[in-house]
Amino acid sequence: MEFNHKSVLLNETIDALDIKPDGIYVDGTLGGGGHSYQICKRLGTNGRLIGIDQDTDAIEAASKRLEEFKDKITLVHSNYNNIKAVLDNLGIDKVDGIVLDLGVSSYQLDNPKRGFTYREDVPLDMRMDKSSSLTAKDIVNDYSEMELFRVIKNYGEEQFAKNIAKHIVRARSEQPIETTGQLNEIIKAAIPAKMREHGGHPSKKTYQAIRIELNHELEVLENSLDTMISLLNPKGRLAIITFHSLEDRIVKNIFRKNMNPCTCPPDFPVCVCGKKPTGKTVTGKPIVPSEEELEENKRAKSSKLRVFERI
Repeated sequence: MEFNHKSVLLNETIDALDIKPDGIYVDGTLGGGGHSYQICKRLGTNGRLIGIDQDTDAIEAASKRLEEFKDKITLVHSNYNNIKAVLDNLGIDKVDGIVLDLGVSSYQLDNPKRGFTYREDVPLDMRMDKSSSLTAKDIVNDYSEMELFRVIKNYGEEQFAKNIAKHIVRARSEQPIETTGQLNEIIKAAIPAKMREHGGHPSKKTYQAIRIELNHELEVLENSLDTMISLLNPKGRLAIITFHSLEDRIVKNIFRKNMNPCTCPPDFPVCVCGKKPTGKTVTGKPIVPSEEELEENKRAKSSKLRVFERI
């Protein structure tokens, strides 16, 4: 299956990065190379792009797509959480821009073999990094009812999380839950019929929650942003596209903390903690897709772009 992924907020992100022809840029979620392609097009002979992805299918697809720029790109199989180590290995100290397009790629969702989809009956998997041993099946079958409730409630923001967790535990006591088809039936039974009529597929939020838990998506994001900001040159920019409120909140809070890191009590007349801002948010409100983009690509619906510029 071809690695197809329509890059969301593509023009807005490229504009926001304010690309210098001789700059060094990092695409921390390479995917099919959509953002990277547009960055490379704007780079001169001394410009450089580092692409990072934990999915070997993505690395393979992007290397084909970026073939014409091969003399200025380096693609690395890793998680963007390891960005500092990746750059250290390449002898790079600072960069001029970093882009993250979070969430799951269209290819991963649409390729049944990857076990992300609730639209076909396939083995439960959902690993973004296929070399990882833990799968969605392990979470569904091994987590306690309380842990399942926590994951589905917190990461899926699912109002029937308690009932879904209870139904999963009951079903797996009879036989292991191996496939998306089995899990769909369990989730469906746990949500009142009236409520299933609205808000899309009944499994959507639970699958999102399991995927986030399995791939540690929120911890990785939270643990990486300060490092990324520290790796930027002055006027360098970090552009992040999020797809749900949990990610967006993390990005917003960390950007805010970097703009105003002072920890002094509010009644202190002057700052004594000595913590200085590292930069500023370029986007007051997050940038969202145009009507035109939403018509072309339904998956862009919940996307938001926030951009931070280093002092």
